[in-house]
Amino acid sequence: MDSDFYTAYLLHRRPYSDSQVMLDMLVEGVGQLRMLARVSGRQATKHKAQLQPFQSLLIHYSGNYDLKYINKFELHGNPLFLTGDKLYCGFYMNELTNRIVPVNEPIEDVFQLYKTHLAHLEQGMNLQAVLRSYEFQLLELLGYGVDFCFDASGEPIDEKQTYCYFSEVGFLIQDDPYSGFSGAQLTAIANHDFSQSDVLYLAKQLSRYLLKPLLGNKPLKSRELFSASQ
Repeated sequence: MDSDFYTAYLLHRRPYSDSQVMLDMLVEGVGQLRMLARVSGRQATKHKAQLQPFQSLLIHYSGNYDLKYINKFELHGNPLFLTGDKLYCGFYMNELTNRIVPVNEPIEDVFQLYKTHLAHLEQGMNLQAVLRSYEFQLLELLGYGVDFCFDASGEPIDEKQTYCYFSEVGFLIQDDPYSGFSGAQLTAIANHDFSQSDVLYLAKQLSRYLLKPLLGNKPLKSRELFSASQ
């Protein structure tokens, strides 16, 4: 099956042979695809320079099986210039997406979610808030989302109550007001409002808990790079 040209972002690249590289691409309207691209001959240097993270590409690919073949690709628009902590956050988004979004499954909305949050990084928005927003919305798209509006009994979250989260169950009211999540904090997370430091902190702890089964025991290299840079 041949495709038309699609907009795509490179998530991960690794050598495949002397003249080919294997690419994990996030493709608009499709999802994540694994592809082979030839980078040899007089255009090799140019092609390698174009296949960079955070650069929107137009790609034409073919293939009926799990592994696709890029026939043509070209730059599409201007690259995002991420530096410092923004760059590490971009690497984290790439690695997270690459690791937990299934290859060759039609999850169409991931591309726009990724593109939007990349732009938020470049714009200098609160970086941790951008990452939390991306994580929770990505989990929702993949079918692992958490209902922040209703508790496990189906009752609306009460901002005056305190809740504890149980995997595959949801939020349950607890008596201890000094641990867990307040209803107000859950409402803020539901609205992707991470302007309060306590909400941002608890959102990070919860997102790591939810992502761990999907990521397994293999650590994220982007986290290690970020920690080493501090």
